[in-house]
Amino acid sequence: MSNHPKEEKTLVLIKPDGIQRALLGEILHRFERKGLKIIGLKMLRLDDVLTKAHYGKYEDKPFFAGLKDFMQSSPIVAVVLCGVNAVKVTRLIVGQTKSYEAIPGTIRGDFAMSMQSNLVHASDPEENPAEEVKRFFEDDELFSYKKINFDLLHAPDELK
Repeated sequence: MSNHPKEEKTLVLIKPDGIQRALLGEILHRFERKGLKIIGLKMLRLDDVLTKAHYGKYEDKPFFAGLKDFMQSSPIVAVVLCGVNAVKVTRLIVGQTKSYEAIPGTIRGDFAMSMQSNLVHASDPEENPAEEVKRFFEDDELFSYKKINFDLLHAPDELK
């Protein structure tokens, strides 16, 4: 069954600190509990090519070497979430990039204190979430299905 036309896709990377601190299940649970659908999921190690492709805009910044080392220090988990307003909803669940400013109830507000070690990357609407998804997933690695509670999550007029 295909996605609803108003659904959008977004990428989440659960960073090395999220893996090392055994927060994978907690993080995924928050997205599922909100009503987002997981349509892609895999564990991988970032190599230099993928790290540069994803974080290349920071390559000339003094913190890039540390960011690269951090992101390559452990496997990460890449997740594609799908849902109505998925990009915005995911960013709200994740919280502020500077974790020490993130409000309680968000992933970063509850579990992180750092700007770099902030547990997750979530696609920014201005940075082309569809491109980020394609960077980490082939089309045949994404699944299309109707979530059984979809009609309970949205009022019919919200889907027009």
